[in-house]
Amino acid sequence: MIRHVAIVGAGFSGTLQAINLLRHGGPRATLIERAPRPGLGLAYGAAHPSHVLNVRASNMSAFPDEPDHFVRWLEKRGVPDAPAAFVPRLTYGSYLRELLDEAQARAGDRLRIVQGDALDVVENGDVRVQLANGPEIVADAAVLAVGNLPPHSPPGLDPAAISAERYKGDPWDPGVGEGLSGEDTVLVIGTGLTMVDVVLMLDARGFKGRIVALSRRGLLPRRHEAPAAWEKIVEKPSETGARLVHRVRERAQEVGWRNAVDELRPYTQALWAQATEADRARFLRHLRPWWDVHRHRLAPAVADRLADLQAIGRLNVVAGKTLGFEEVGDGVTVRYRPRGAEAEQRLHVNRIINCTGPQGDLLRTSEPLLRRLVDRGAVRPDPEHLGLDVTVSGQVVRADGSASERLFALGPMTRGAFWEIVAVPDIRRQTWDVARRLSNAHWVGGEGL
Repeated sequence: MIRHVAIVGAGFSGTLQAINLLRHGGPRATLIERAPRPGLGLAYGAAHPSHVLNVRASNMSAFPDEPDHFVRWLEKRGVPDAPAAFVPRLTYGSYLRELLDEAQARAGDRLRIVQGDALDVVENGDVRVQLANGPEIVADAAVLAVGNLPPHSPPGLDPAAISAERYKGDPWDPGVGEGLSGEDTVLVIGTGLTMVDVVLMLDARGFKGRIVALSRRGLLPRRHEAPAAWEKIVEKPSETGARLVHRVRERAQEVGWRNAVDELRPYTQALWAQATEADRARFLRHLRPWWDVHRHRLAPAVADRLADLQAIGRLNVVAGKTLGFEEVGDGVTVRYRPRGAEAEQRLHVNRIINCTGPQGDLLRTSEPLLRRLVDRGAVRPDPEHLGLDVTVSGQVVRADGSASERLFALGPMTRGAFWEIVAVPDIRRQTWDVARRLSNAHWVGGEGL
């Protein structure tokens, strides 16, 4: 019987998990967060004022049963045309924090928030969360909501060989843009949404130097356009594997990549679930870059600013592969091979910022909690090494292939099972489902909020 759930991580996923447990009349919850302020996470807690949501407010409600919840919250605060607005991420962080504060006020002792760093989660009849700075927390079940892991080092770069001033492996480091002059060149490795955030932050802080953004294909996220009507598919495609990849490419020629990706959205998780490991590997190798840039888009104002920076030569986007890095004098000499070329080129830069995006390979992580769980066999990587191996119900899968009845996982680290599980619409549904499972299937007694 589950009467108490410990939730490790109080970003978007963990915060919503706690709130949904209370909304469903479920067990009491302890929300554990290492950062000083729970309810934010990196996406909203480390955001710069220049960072806006990449999705219109109309699709950003925290609750699947109240799709206009966030819009109503904005309208009460006087935001004009709230449904269509791309609001600052700091505003969304305030929304989440307010939801958590309200839930705590109403829940009383049913919700406890603990600031601490979870080092291990041990199952032994119950679940015990060991903290670095306090007594262990004993619960009946635990939920891992640890968010994204930091990016891996790019090919050819040894972090130990480059000074901390020259190489920033964490794009969310508060000092990532400090100490730069207007004559400097910054190399941003990666051309996805993290790169966009860093470029906007540097620009907003007054950096007037040159930014070079380099990735294997040099693809930038596309902009959100005004909603357009087209004849969408009305059922899940029957194709799998290479035939599905071929179909999506053909469909993109007919209706455009943006629409071809959008119309698959209702079926994506089901398609991913039925795909073989070979099918998934093929998708990740050939289609993922195109999927990502059309699926995860930019607010129009952000896309316009990037275009302006490119037009005046302050932002250059390069397709290529890094080969080596050597710190010399006042910077780093970077060797890279442009895409489609045989000869390598060299670029002298004053700072390198790793924006290759979050990674999920558990076998390469140094995060203490996940490292201990992997080493002990309490969890295992999914076959594609995108994150944690979990069942469709969110139960973690142990090294021996058995599914835990007391340890669950949420959010981006479960992308190996669901693929589409990084955006608000997907995670809010997942947290809702796991909360209902923990509340209705295992807990007896009590009333909801």
